[in-house]
Amino acid sequence: MNIFIPFFISFLAGISTLIGFLFIFIKVKNINKFLSTSLSFSATVMILISIFDLIPDSFYSLLDNYKIYGFIISIISFIIGVLLISLFNKISVYYEGKGSLYRLGVISAIVLMLHNIPEGIITFITSTNNINIGIKIAIAITLHNIPEGITIAIPIYYSTKSIKKAFFYTLFSGISEVFGAFISYIFLYKYININILNIIFIFVAGIMINLSINDILKESIKYDKKNIYLGFIIGIIFFLISLLF
Repeated sequence: MNIFIPFFISFLAGISTLIGFLFIFIKVKNINKFLSTSLSFSATVMILISIFDLIPDSFYSLLDNYKIYGFIISIISFIIGVLLISLFNKISVYYEGKGSLYRLGVISAIVLMLHNIPEGIITFITSTNNINIGIKIAIAITLHNIPEGITIAIPIYYSTKSIKKAFFYTLFSGISEVFGAFISYIFLYKYININILNIIFIFVAGIMINLSINDILKESIKYDKKNIYLGFIIGIIFFLISLLF
């Protein structure tokens, strides 16, 4: 197979994060309600992806391969991911001076970059071996990347009023999937296996759950306590639709 095709599929999956960026152009009458809904929506999707997608598949795979040690590895990976966000929050004092919303956008961009790299690896490898399955995985990732793009673009834009910054940070996160594909092409066949990817996914799930609950949802409540429920409902519906792929 032409190696360009798996790279292109990974690129399209990653760049779909910019669909979330387009939400900054929505004209809204009540900015607080819009921020609350969009943030709670993206947090809900990220939590559901972690709990019902990343963790179960990776956990049972590690359990099958390593038995009780797989359980221990999973727990440790998850805890490290949770603790890493706490560390990010402590060292992000510089961004706090520009507002908690801006800090949230920057941290989200970094976290989702970590999430997108292994997704790029999976998309590239799958597309290399079976183009049809690779396309289906890319579609599922695309649906997940839309709320992730919102998580980055909305906070950055509304805290800085800069379209360029919102675009750059969102692109920075999404393009990391291509970096994951590149890593696959150069190193994967020799050094990376499915067990390593499973550990990474559980680690990332810990990061995303902590980020969603302790940062994104808290920020959402700050703008409108009542409107977060609308974001929850939309997020659940969106996630259920993504399961079709």
